[in-house]
Amino acid sequence: QVAAASGHTVVLVDQSDEILKKSTKGIEESLKRVTKKKFADKPEAGAEFIEKTLKNLTTSTDAVAVVHSTDLVIEAIVENQEIKNELFKRLDKFAPEHTIFASNTSSLQITQLANSTTRQDRFGGLHFFNPVPMMKLVEVIKTPMTSQKTFESLVDFSKAVGKSPVSCKDTPGFIVNRLLVPYMMEAVRLFERGDASKEDIDIAMKLGAGYPMGPFELLDYVGLDTSKYIIDGWHSLEPNNPLFAPSPLLDKLVEEKKLGKKTGEGFYKYK
Repeated sequence: QVAAASGHTVVLVDQSDEILKKSTKGIEESLKRVTKKKFADKPEAGAEFIEKTLKNLTTSTDAVAVVHSTDLVIEAIVENQEIKNELFKRLDKFAPEHTIFASNTSSLQITQLANSTTRQDRFGGLHFFNPVPMMKLVEVIKTPMTSQKTFESLVDFSKAVGKSPVSCKDTPGFIVNRLLVPYMMEAVRLFERGDASKEDIDIAMKLGAGYPMGPFELLDYVGLDTSKYIIDGWHSLEPNNPLFAPSPLLDKLVEEKKLGKKTGEGFYKYK
């Protein structure tokens, strides 16, 4: 959506036409919300903006067929190393030489993903933040093999879609999640020890640190399964780092399929 709205030709690829229909509908709804604010007193200009954006966007279920004429591939599939590697390996065979590959992963090593291809110098991380149309930040990740030209292209693209890029080395969690995930885990440990209630911890961080959500609200919003997946991955990389220690309470909730907002219950209950 953001790339198409800024004049780029975009092909959205997913596993089925059904998913793609749903995605396109979601993008249309999102564009309507954007235009309501952006073109509040110019409804004609708003309608034109939506039409123009949607013209830049096509869909496909065949990534290999699409990649032949692509300058940049941004992967945003399931957070699973093997599945991502498989996709990149396949696309690497069919993409033109100049095509840059980027991953939107928030927790996996970009270097490991790049190693599944023959274009390690044309591979980097582009980590967007949710919800992407609203959030201004993009973390641009440079691995030891990413060329300066590739890195600059990724920074330029981030600016061209209206975002503010920051740069980070290929370190677990990059900047934001490297600070945010241990903070959320520390909040869970504080609660596990019985030092404060989760409600009071959330209120304290909202009123005392000016955060829009408390750590437990944020965990429920992100998904407890996703948070567990990230911390487990980092724990296996650095088993002696106390910041990456797993939480018995988080493990228990995930086991009980209480994954947060999306399942109706996590640390809190949702109707």
